[in-house]
This record gives sequence, C-alpha cells and structure tokens, in this order.
Amino acid sequence: MIALWIPLTVTAAALQTLRTAQQKRLTGVIGQNGAHFARYFYGAPLAALLLAGLAGQGAPLPAPGADFFLYALLGGIPQIVATGCLIHAYTLRNFAVATTFSKTETIQAAVLSLAVLGEGLSPGGWAAIAIGFRGLVLLTTARRSGGTIPLTEAWREPATVYGLASGFFFALSGIGIRSAALSLPSGDSLIRAVTTLCAITAMQTVLMGLYLLAADRKALKGALGFARKPAASVGIMSVVGSFGWFLAMTLEPVAHVRALAQVEIVFSIAMSILVFRERPVRREYAGAALIVASVLLLLLAR
Repeated sequence: MIALWIPLTVTAAALQTLRTAQQKRLTGVIGQNGAHFARYFYGAPLAALLLAGLAGQGAPLPAPGADFFLYALLGGIPQIVATGCLIHAYTLRNFAVATTFSKTETIQAAVLSLAVLGEGLSPGGWAAIAIGFRGLVLLTTARRSGGTIPLTEAWREPATVYGLASGFFFALSGIGIRSAALSLPSGDSLIRAVTTLCAITAMQTVLMGLYLLAADRKALKGALGFARKPAASVGIMSVVGSFGWFLAMTLEPVAHVRALAQVEIVFSIAMSILVFRERPVRREYAGAALIVASVLLLLLAR
C-alpha cells in the first residue's frame, strides 16, 4: 500500500508547477510583490474555511503555544523569500532550469533536518542526494547555447545564486512547517497540518500586506483590483498545493518529502516546452534526469 504522503507530495508538486507558471505570468502584470501578496491573500480565507469545516464536524482544535508561532514564522517568512528568489531566477534562466535549481532544497533540507530535528537519512539516501547533486552540477555548468561553463565560474552566476538561495529558504521553510505542526499539543495529522497552514498563510498575508502598504501600493491595487481574477487563481492553487505539502511534511520527515518533490522537475520541463516554448539543452536534460533518478533511489532507500 502506498503511503499517503507520496500521492500528497506528487499532487502538491503538480499544483505548484501550475501555480508558479501562473505566478510568473502574473508577475509581468502586477510585479513580483503583487504576485506574492495574491498568493497569500486569496489563499488564506480558503485555509480558514477548511479549518472551520473540520471544527464544525466536531474535530477538536489544538491550542497553539508560543513555540508554535515562532516555528510558523520560521516556516512562513523563508517561504516568501524563497518564492521571490525563484521568480527572479526565472528571468535569468528558463522555467525548467530555474525550478531545478530550487530543488537543491532536498540536499539542504536533509542537512537542516539532521541538524535541527535529528532526522537523518540512510546511506542509500545520502547516495541518492549525491546523485542529485551531480545532476545539479550538470545544470549549473550548462550554457544556453551549448557547451559548458567552468564550475568555479558557474557557481557565481546570478541564476545559480538565486536558485540556490531559493532552495535554502524552501528547505528552512519546510523545517519550520514541520516543527510548527509537531509542536501542537494535540490533534491528528490532518488537524495539525490545517492549523499550521491557516496560521502561516494568515501571517504571510499580514506581513506582505503591510509591506505593500508601505512600499508598493501599485502592486497592492493590482492584486485587489484589475488583476484579481488571475491573482485569485494563483492564491487558490497555492493554498491547495500548500495543504498537500503541509500534510505530507506532518506525516513524513522533511528530507523525504522534499526529495520526492523533485518530480516537479519533470512537470517543469513539460511546462517549459509546451507553455513557455523554452528548449533545454542536452546537458540540462541530463542534469534533470540524474535528479529524477536520485528521487527514485531515495524512495527505495527509505
């Protein structure tokens, strides 16, 4: 029998690919800040309705403590930063490659999980991550016109820097989300995940709203006004996908969830070719293939 976290993660990855593609387009209309805000503003009410629905069916809601809110901030703020880095990386490399860079979060999540939560991997799991890292090197050193870039130079490329930064902050966010859910004093996995989702999306909405009021009111008006339909679409896809991520990370260690999440690379390559008409070069295909292989090996090594 397939563990529940596996289909949850694959579904969340597919939704995230669709949402990110839509967010990339929305960024061209209302800017990166506006697209960020839309993701949280239109998603938070849906998360609140889901939590209210569970409470209405008699599910007892946990009483969060101070540590929960600290972990929720650790999950929410890095997620905002990570998404910003990823969206910027799209302007520097194609959709599939930028997404693949962000998937270095698997390696970074494994290290952070070990350091913060004490959740290590088996030798096979670390071997899988090593294969994925090799795939990352191929991607990093690939030139858009073919050929290669020296590795010492490639690591300094802006696309690499923003992609790796995105992966780091997504990994940090995953640690915060799982820690927040596990810190709740009661409730099953579903209640814990939805409570955490509701709290984090509310925090993100407030933080981004205050920031836009102070620094970018034009983006705020766009998200709430003329671009509200595509903005709402981004928000709905985001919160549904986040529900999948949050529940999966409540059920399973972050490193495992983030490793399987690399299946998003396959979805991103398809999106890059079919929607954005971007053609990865052979070295990029090879790098992506190695990263997908590392996912399969990690699942077998669990």
